[in-house]
Amino acid sequence: MDNVVAPHPALREGRIGGLVLANRLAVSPMTRVSAEPDGTPTAEMADYYAEFAEGGFGLVLTEGTYTDAAYAQGYHNQPGIVTRRHVEAWREITGRVHAAGSVAVLQLMHAGALSQGNPHRSGTAGPSAVPPRGEMMPEYGGSGPWPLPAAMTRADIAEAVAGFVSSAENAREAGFDGVEVHGANGYLIDQFLTGYTNLRDDFYGGPVGNRVRLAAEVVGAIRAAVGPDFCVGIRLSQGKVNDHGHRWPGGAHDAEIIFAALAEAGATYIHIASEGRDWIETARLDGGVTITGLARRVTGLPVIANGGMHDSARAAQVLADGHADLLSVGRGALANPDLPRRLRAGVPLEEYDHRILDPMATLANARSRRRAATPLGARAGA
Repeated sequence: MDNVVAPHPALREGRIGGLVLANRLAVSPMTRVSAEPDGTPTAEMADYYAEFAEGGFGLVLTEGTYTDAAYAQGYHNQPGIVTRRHVEAWREITGRVHAAGSVAVLQLMHAGALSQGNPHRSGTAGPSAVPPRGEMMPEYGGSGPWPLPAAMTRADIAEAVAGFVSSAENAREAGFDGVEVHGANGYLIDQFLTGYTNLRDDFYGGPVGNRVRLAAEVVGAIRAAVGPDFCVGIRLSQGKVNDHGHRWPGGAHDAEIIFAALAEAGATYIHIASEGRDWIETARLDGGVTITGLARRVTGLPVIANGGMHDSARAAQVLADGHADLLSVGRGALANPDLPRRLRAGVPLEEYDHRILDPMATLANARSRRRAATPLGARAGA
């Protein structure tokens, strides 16, 4: 009898809340800055997202999408989910993703102090009037030191929460299966979580149980607005776009408090942003547990791991050893939008080329690939 080779564990069916996924592979949120100047998604963006769905990814997570016309926008040409025009354009994209058999989740993002392209306001705002570390990112049109943010008032915080809620409702209207709150990488919610950017002396500042309050309020307010069946995830990280090496000072103790608060608020899943390409080592916390494994144990929720997950052996280890339930892929997906099909067929992956980070080049490649389907695509679809 011929030996039967079991499929890669990432190709098994996955679940988040009531959503059934064709596999456990997700496209990671990646900033593309390729919307129209008013934040409306374009036809090229529809091609871009559809290609991942057609390539077999069970879950397509969008880039960070701004949530209000006040302080939320972080970059020029970042998409929004604020106006009717935004909603209608996103509806075209969700239709394309669903037609290919994938689940679509919109990432909701408020940049806070890390805004370098907001036409709505001349300044920035964050938990405290603390200058962000490092300098603005030239690849997204910035240069020089970050501006000093204004300390957010209670009214500003309420406005930000309301923006997340209305954007989640807009996302549902646009046909998304869920939303993911961007609480990672140094943006607003992460700024409240981080001790050196949050110097507040009210109940949003101080110990980590207070600093997680905004994240929990946002998740809870969205949950109350959209009901129990709509997916409401949250993405977290220790490192930031302007402080890659940051780790939660309290290690596993802080992580347990953060995860528990978000589960209690009504999160559907926890997504941990990249802990580095040597994922097992950089994701390890006190006592040898990984940050994603701890999130699974504390919350009982599905957990998505990120960071070098295009590597087949690493992906299998993370799933088999119980570190996570799903895997999100960033650069590997940009180079291989058909990665799940390649994994199933045993076809080697294309090497990542940093030039692919040029958003317009990526979108143009997506359109050209759609015009000339590869033999692999034809075989995989058979």
